[in-house]
This record gives sequence, C-alpha cells and structure tokens, in this order.
Amino acid sequence: MSGHEVPPGAAVGRALAHESAALHVTGQALYTDDLGVRMAGLLHAWPVGSPHAHARVLGLDVSGALAVPGVARVLTREDVPGVNDAGVKGDEPLFPDEVMFVGHAVCWVLADTEDAARQGAAAVQVTYEPLPSLITLREAMDAESFQGAQSTLRRGDVTVGFAGAAHVFEGEFELGGQEHFYLETHASLAHVDESGQVFIQCSTQHPSETQDIAAHVLGLDAHAVTVQCLRMGGGFGGKEMQPHGFAAVAALGAVLTGRPVRLRLNRTLDLTMTGKRHPFHATWKAGFDADGRFTALQVQLTSDGGWSLDLSEPVMARALCHVDNAYFIPHVEARGRIARTHKTSQTAFRGFGGPQGMLVVEDLLGRVAPLLGLDPHELRQRNFYRPGECTPYGQPVRHAERLETIWAELLTSSDFHARHAAVEAFNAANPHVKRGLAVTPVKFGISFNFTAYNQAGALVHVYKDGSVLVNHGGTEMGQGLHTKMLQVAATALGVPLASVRLAPTRTDKVPNTSATAASSGADLNGGAVKDACEQIRARLAEVAAGRLAVHPDDVRFEEGRVFPLGHPERGFPFRELVHDAYHRRTQLWAAGFYRTPGLHWDREAMQGEPFKYFSYGASVTEVELDGFTGAYRVLRADLLHDVGDSLSPLIDLGQVEGGYLQGLGWLTLEELRWDESTGAGRGRLLTQAASTYKLPSLSELPADFRAALLRQATETGVVYGSKAVGEPPLMLAISAREAIRAACAAFGPPTQPTLLASPATPEAAFWALHAARSLLSPPTEPDAPGAIQGVPT
Repeated sequence: MSGHEVPPGAAVGRALAHESAALHVTGQALYTDDLGVRMAGLLHAWPVGSPHAHARVLGLDVSGALAVPGVARVLTREDVPGVNDAGVKGDEPLFPDEVMFVGHAVCWVLADTEDAARQGAAAVQVTYEPLPSLITLREAMDAESFQGAQSTLRRGDVTVGFAGAAHVFEGEFELGGQEHFYLETHASLAHVDESGQVFIQCSTQHPSETQDIAAHVLGLDAHAVTVQCLRMGGGFGGKEMQPHGFAAVAALGAVLTGRPVRLRLNRTLDLTMTGKRHPFHATWKAGFDADGRFTALQVQLTSDGGWSLDLSEPVMARALCHVDNAYFIPHVEARGRIARTHKTSQTAFRGFGGPQGMLVVEDLLGRVAPLLGLDPHELRQRNFYRPGECTPYGQPVRHAERLETIWAELLTSSDFHARHAAVEAFNAANPHVKRGLAVTPVKFGISFNFTAYNQAGALVHVYKDGSVLVNHGGTEMGQGLHTKMLQVAATALGVPLASVRLAPTRTDKVPNTSATAASSGADLNGGAVKDACEQIRARLAEVAAGRLAVHPDDVRFEEGRVFPLGHPERGFPFRELVHDAYHRRTQLWAAGFYRTPGLHWDREAMQGEPFKYFSYGASVTEVELDGFTGAYRVLRADLLHDVGDSLSPLIDLGQVEGGYLQGLGWLTLEELRWDESTGAGRGRLLTQAASTYKLPSLSELPADFRAALLRQATETGVVYGSKAVGEPPLMLAISAREAIRAACAAFGPPTQPTLLASPATPEAAFWALHAARSLLSPPTEPDAPGAIQGVPT
C-alpha cells in the first residue's frame, strides 16, 4: 500500500474531536505545573532580574535572601558544574556577568514557598555598572550592531530586470513582533531519583534539546537526564528554544539540594523574560512590466534578534525563502541580516520568518497596485507561479496550478466580485464609514530548513490482548498531533481507535527527536508511527497467512479483524492473531523511523530544495472602518486552504481558523512596546500584561466566518496523502490587513498609494485614512507621528 492510499474503514480522514478535549474543558488535563503538588519537599524557584537593559554585574550579595525564612538556596554561576550556557550557540550564559535586557536573571532563589522565594529574590543585593543600550531596531541599524551570518538569496540579475521594467518603485517597511501568550506559561519540574537520574517534566516543544542543555549545564551525559512533556497549554514556537534554561535551573536546583524543584513563570515574568516574534525592517525596490508583472525585486531585510542569536539565523533564512510568496519574480536579490539589541532574544513563532517575508511582498503589491492602475487582486493573480516555474532558491513549485484553483474557487464561493461592487457602492454613499475587501494567497514551504531536523522516531507496542501503545517524538501543545497519531496508528494496524493509547513524550522512549515545529509534526512523527506499525503488521501477516492459507500480501487488517483479500467472512479478531503471534514468539513491538526524502540545502549559496512540498491557501476578508476613530470591524472572512488529504478534518479546520485569528492579532492588534526613553526605565517592556497587550479574542472573530479545506488535494509521498496545517493558515490573515488598507484608501483618491503601519491598529488605520483624505484637500493637521516612510517612486 502506498503512503497516500487509505484502506476502507480507516481512522484517518474522520472528523474527530481532540483526544484530550473533554479533559481540557473539565479541568482534568494535567500540565507540568499540576504535578509538583504531589511531591514532598518541593522547592520553588524565583529569579533576580536586572532592572537595566545593559549592565555589568559588579557584585552579588545573597546573604539577605538566605536570611528569609523558607529560603533553602540561591543558585549562582559558581554552582554550575558543567557549561554555564542555556543555548546552542554559546552566547546565552545561564548566569550572566553582563545583563543584556531588563529582567535578565542573574541568579535564582529556591524556597519552600513561592512567596518566600519572591521575598528572597527581593532581598538579594546586586551591584551593576550600567552600560549603553540599543532598544529599537533602527538604533541597532544606525549603530551597525549585527550578529550571526548575513545571507543573500539571488536569481538572475536585478540590474537587467530593472533596466527592462516599465515601472520601478522603491519603499521602506517596518513590521512589529508578537508575543506568544500561550495560556500556560513556562514551567519545569525536576527531581533526582535514587540512582542519580535527573528527571525533568517540562513544557517544551523540543524535549531532546532540553535534555541536551540540562545535561551540559549539569556536566552529565545525556543518558543521565530524562525529559518528559505531558502536554503544553500552547507553544506557537515560544517553547522550542526558550524552555531549556528554565529546565536547567530547575535541574541544577534539584541536584544541589536533593529536593524537587518547581520553576513556573507568572505572566509578567514570562512576558518580560522570554522571546517573541522577530520584528523586521525592509527596504525594497521592485520593477514591473507594462502588464503589471514583476521583472525584478531587490530587498534588504533586517530582523531584531534581541540579545542573542537563538533561532534568528534560520528565521531569517525562511523569511528570505518566502519573500516571493506565491509570485514568480524573474530577477531577485534578497539580503538578510540580524540586528543585536538589548531586549529578550527573539525566537521561533508560528511561521518562523515566513510571515515576515511574505508580508513584505504583500505590502509592496498593495502599495503599487493603484500606481499601476490595477485592482490589487488582479495584480496578485497576474504574478502567480505557473507550473514548471521555480523559486529564487531553485526549488520547482510543484502543484503550482493549485494557486489558480484555490483562487478561482474562493472568488466564487465568497461571491467576491459582487461584494466588491457592493463595497464600492457602500463607500460612495457613506462619507464617514468605509468598507474594504481584499483577497491574498499563501504559498508556504513545509520542512525544517535545517535538513538534519527532518527526522523522527516512534516506538509502538502491541500487547497480548491486542491493545496498542504508541510513543512518538512529537509534543502536544493543543494542536491535535496526538489525535492524528492515534488515527495513523489505528489505520496502519487496522484496529479500532479505542484500542490505541498514546504515552507522554519522553526522551528515554524515543531519543534524538526534533522539535515539534515547522508544521512538520504530523509528517515526521506520522511517518515514524506508520513505519513502526507496518513492521508489526508485516510480522502479523506472516502468522495470519498460515492460519488463512494465503500469501502474507493477501492478508487484510480492517477495523479490528483480519481476513483474506476479498473474503471478509473468513476473518477473525485482531486480538486472536496477536495471541497466536505471541505464542509463536513473534516480536510485537517496533521502533519506527522516518526521514523526509529529497531534501537538500546549501546554506551558504541559499540554493537547493529545502522543502518537501508547498502548502497553498487563500482568504477573502471584508472590514468596515470608522473615519473618525480608525476603529474597524471584520465583517466576514472566507478561507480556503490546502491540507492534502486531511488526517483529521475537524482538527485541521480548527487550525485553519485559529491560525487566521492569531495572524489577525499579529497584523492588526498586538503591539509590543518597550521604553525607548533615556530614563531609568529604558528597555523595560511596557506591554507586559493582558491589560496593555491587546490579544485577539472571540470579539475579534469575523461576524461571518467561513473556512473550508481544498478537495481532491492528495499529496503523494506524505503520510496518507496529508499536508501540514500548523503554520500556513496564519498568513491567511494578510487579507485582513489589505482590506483595512483598502478601506483607508477609500477615504482618498483612487490612484494614490496608501501606506499602512504594521500592526494596523485602529491608531495606525486612522493615520493612514487621514493621509488618504488629506490628498483630496490641502492638509490642515501635521503629519502623523511614526508614519512609515518610503512612498513608491
């Protein structure tokens, strides 16, 4: 059976609820922080954070903390038996002697209660020598403060492309970051057993790397440290690299005190101490022919990496590889560099740089469409990839025709053209309220752009009673990965879902796993689970063949029964076969493995085929905008997305809807603000709570919200013909931003570009519509503060 052929009665493809849904809504689902209350002698950890964005630590006096009742120990750099580093680049000291952002922990207090730990931390005396700091991306660029590698992606010759262009435009664009704001903050719980084994329960997307970091901090071999992730209350990339240091602190405390240690950040600490989505700055130059098709694109991308590299280099690589989005551009030169600032180290976030790269080209097209005399949707469609074309990094765009298919289906199902005319009529009749309608595409590459990470393992047990236990290397953060793995295992073995159970993710069951990230969790772990199940099924088929007097290839496994091909009436229960196989001394467990085939990538040349395939999608969004305040409502959104043959349609639809809403937050609501003053608070995160950081919620859902999955979309060579769903839907929200731009533009003349800040908050929308309106009459007010520069020329 090939990977995409699904047998009759299969569990994959069924619209099932999340495997822990009932536990979530009843409060019975356990998370890392729920486990500590079961442990005697538990200690609580609290950080001593820097009040300075950049300073040298001259002295540390912990005696005051040790005098606080209940304080057991203060962990400092002198306590580290191994390597004092929490990262993989050697640039993240766990206990720093030079603090690099406000909230940077110089030591950790361990106490019997959280309150005592907090009081102890307040009693620690730290002497600092304040140093100059860089807070904004522009400050870092002006100071030429950069870190890591600088990359360039090239195709053709942009000089030739611009020389042959009928129109050339230039611009500048700055786009903001985003806080992960997972419901469960960072949490780790560590203890040491009687044999000296360090066991860490951690809310982590990358248990193997958490294991590696904790081991090297402790000076231990990896086999002496086990990490388990029961489940996470959200991750979104924020728990890919960031948990490691916190887990190492908990483990260090447990080793030194002999008592279990709990480290859980409260919301303010989590926002203050952990990384966010990278803000970006872009300058660009674009050429178009007389028909509005790209001839050349030249881009300089600069990301704000914060104080250390973390994942900034691969984030930038993915941004460069997605600056084309769904559009063929003959001549491309895209450069990327990473700024170093005195803020939290920015990290992975759903899309991993892809959204930032795609937003640059979508903002560009939205700006220049009126200058080319084209509707934005027409300009976009004219530039779509066609079958046979390749990306600027040399990868063929397989199934490029799906872009046109999705576009045509969505324009029809959303009644786009009739609604476009209705919006124009509404705007003509309403001087103070305008509506905007926009449609945008998505083309997103699936795989880690570091080739070695594209591997996964699984361990599957079939017990003597026919029940099945599945271990795999992926982590569950609410996205439904475990649900899909249950469906894959049940399908591959031909057994009912009820007979399959999943064990928590642990490094001593499946080693050397990759992070659950890059939207690859189901592809990689599904491939490994399927491989393990097929090994077991092949052994069982040999046993069944003898009983049924047929060739093993003619044995069928369906819905808990085993029978000869074409003769289900001769079947018998799966559990009977397992019983027979055990007594014939047949191996009933298997270790599965999967490596994504066909990938290659030259990181220096920025050429190759880094992605297994592309996920496609498109969305139509309609908004209504108040001309007096800039406030807007999302009236309707229509989403159509390609997930191949869905493993679990209800899970996938939820991911599409949730991704759009999270993207809506990034693009229209969520604005991170740091204190940029020269005062004592310089570098402090100002938006450090839900009261000051605006998150999308039910009230931001479109009043009319329609999401659908592309039909007849089998992706060969992937587990049961499916495609990834985690990250690509986030970029569907770009249509909401473009709809806001269209509504702002409706206040002004139709042939002028409309510049819109990102995030497009109501304030940003007000200044954009104000600028558009001022083009109809002489301006009577000063220019908008903070307006984006770089009007196309």
